[in-house]
Amino acid sequence: MRILIHAINFSPELTGCGKYTGEMAEWLAGEGHEVRVVTAPPYYPDWRVWSGYSSVSYRHERHERHEGLRVWRCPLWVPRRPGSLARIIHLASFALSSLPVMLCQVFWRAELVIVVAPTILCAPAAWLAARFSGSPCWLHVQDFELDVAMGLAGVGRSQTRRITGRIERYLMRRFDVVSTISERMLSRLADKGVDPESRALFPNWVDTGSIFPLDGPSPMRQELGIGMDQVVVLYAGNMGRKQGLEILIEAARALEGDSSITFVLAGAGAAREELEEAARELTNIRWLPLQPIERLNQLLNLADIHVLPQRADAADLVMPSKLTGMLASGRAVVATAAPGTQVARVVEPCGEVVSPGSSQELAGALRALAVDEARRQELGRKARDYAVDALGQHSVLAGFVSRARELVNHGRP
Repeated sequence: MRILIHAINFSPELTGCGKYTGEMAEWLAGEGHEVRVVTAPPYYPDWRVWSGYSSVSYRHERHERHEGLRVWRCPLWVPRRPGSLARIIHLASFALSSLPVMLCQVFWRAELVIVVAPTILCAPAAWLAARFSGSPCWLHVQDFELDVAMGLAGVGRSQTRRITGRIERYLMRRFDVVSTISERMLSRLADKGVDPESRALFPNWVDTGSIFPLDGPSPMRQELGIGMDQVVVLYAGNMGRKQGLEILIEAARALEGDSSITFVLAGAGAAREELEEAARELTNIRWLPLQPIERLNQLLNLADIHVLPQRADAADLVMPSKLTGMLASGRAVVATAAPGTQVARVVEPCGEVVSPGSSQELAGALRALAVDEARRQELGRKARDYAVDALGQHSVLAGFVSRARELVNHGRP
């Protein structure tokens, strides 16, 4: 098939939506499909455009390994401090700059157009490109960005929320397929008026051949000088404000008297400087930069316990992409999530779930697992089994291709 992808985040970004969109495009090209991607220069999670790329010019790339994959990068504005209004302007800048590039792709006549949210603001361009090409259009929701933005900004039942909600519903109902990454998020699509026949589950995946439990300790343990008698609590990923990472600092402070527990926080993002400042006097936290992809398995295997914090007001609006790697590494997971949310349902069989915002509960769960190695190993085995059985990259993407072929072969609904 000829597949056109419209997404603000893409490779070589190592975290979040860019990681999955990049892996999807490469996998599809590797399977023989022709893939074109209209995206932005990499900027996430540091919120600044990477060296070697430009925020003010257009760029065309051919993939070094896959001849069938071509990438167009479009300018955008990247705020230094991504608050709610700044995020909207940021997303709108990419939607506007990428519009002419998307319309030019009409002459290529893609057989399927897929747009990844964030950003929903790109939906009109993708829809137009699909209609002018005579092809079906697919919206994939990684993140209910408008709901998250309104929630984090404390916007209640205001005129702004009502207007944005109506616009979002209108756009979503224009697409032939609207997919998202968890069952709970899928039910939210129903609340937004998406017809049942148009809804699809398209979960995030993990390459279980690249992320797997090591036979021995991670080499990073020796590099960091962490003794074998230490229990490592690891958070690895984006350090943004919607993660609620301040709870990790509070839990580390509560456990500072336990010399057997070491926290390792690895990543980058808008909230990292604030977190480091809040933890300045703590001696049981190690800070690492975002690690290159070739060291990801070593990093994840550094953990004895993975920790996954979430804010209560965002917990059911997003499904953290980092969770798949945590599970595949075969380690116990402690998550902050409300009962019944998708994160809670995934983590409960292979870890512990505590209340969002409760550093006391988090510290208690970490302390209990730290002294129970047998329990940690049992939960780790269950996590790995779930990742292999339910989240394998090939099976997830093959399912997407099957639905896409059906849509292309039988025409739009």
